[in-house]
Amino acid sequence: MAMTLRENAMAIYRREQPDFYGDLMNAIELIADPILMGDMAPQDGKEHKDSWGTTYIFKPGAPGPHPHVTPENAVITDIERWEEQLVVPSLDHYDWTAAQAQAAAVDRSEKFVGYFCAGGLFERSHHLMGMMEAFVNYMEYPEEMAALLRRIAEYKKEAIRLAAEKLHPDIIFYHDDWGSKQNVFLPPDLWRQIIKPLQKEISDTIHECGMIYMHHADCICQPLVTDMVEIGVDIWQGVIAQNDIVEIQRVTEGKLAMVGGIDGPKVDIENITEEEIRAEVRRAIDTYCPGGRFYPSIPNGVCFREWNNSIVMDELASYGRKFAEEHPIR
Repeated sequence: MAMTLRENAMAIYRREQPDFYGDLMNAIELIADPILMGDMAPQDGKEHKDSWGTTYIFKPGAPGPHPHVTPENAVITDIERWEEQLVVPSLDHYDWTAAQAQAAAVDRSEKFVGYFCAGGLFERSHHLMGMMEAFVNYMEYPEEMAALLRRIAEYKKEAIRLAAEKLHPDIIFYHDDWGSKQNVFLPPDLWRQIIKPLQKEISDTIHECGMIYMHHADCICQPLVTDMVEIGVDIWQGVIAQNDIVEIQRVTEGKLAMVGGIDGPKVDIENITEEEIRAEVRRAIDTYCPGGRFYPSIPNGVCFREWNNSIVMDELASYGRKFAEEHPIR
């Protein structure tokens, strides 16, 4: 009897035999909760402020909104005065009725219910003041940045508890990019000093509420992977191929499930052949799935070119099943 998407995903998670290897995100129904939707900028190319006061622009055709922080509109212009400049939004006024109905409609034998927890500690910090200013402040004012992140972390924990109460999600899809395609953004020791302790508290809150902690970061995180295990990250979603994924599987001793591995930008280009696209999908499956607890996928979800994406998805569906059949877990 064929497994449901949820059963198949849990088989991979538990190192049991799956029917196929594929993207975990296909087994998750993300709920359009009122916190996320209330802060979502319209896709009109104009400036809009979110509940924290950050200005965003969502251009037509763009994959998502982006912060547009300038010296004139930054929420925090002086890190030594952050307490008087920052107003943390309230979580008391949201109507969860529609989100609760959406969650209730999910057949949890078929899929997981997921809560998309956007705006993690690092991302929220640079959205409040701008990226370059954040880098300078992390290096020159670590105590002030740690105090700011403490305030943000308390908000995140409150939001997670509220979502747990209202929606009873199976998975928290927590979003915080900690690096680029070249390296992590902060020196690892500084990250460990400021972000890691607070992230551990957030992880503990997720687990206390009985949920799986899936962390999205489609970037280099390799210098931090043993820390991610110590924090309690259950699944790392968005693992780009620029990480040495096989080495990460070795050093984390299989304690960190991962989603990604297909080099999306490599195949999401013009003038590429169908066979070249299929070869990249097979490379990712052949290289990373033997390590176990691995869900092959495009780290950011899809190719933006429709034809390229159709080939990736077709090969992932066919070869992911073939690999599972030919490589049974003993």
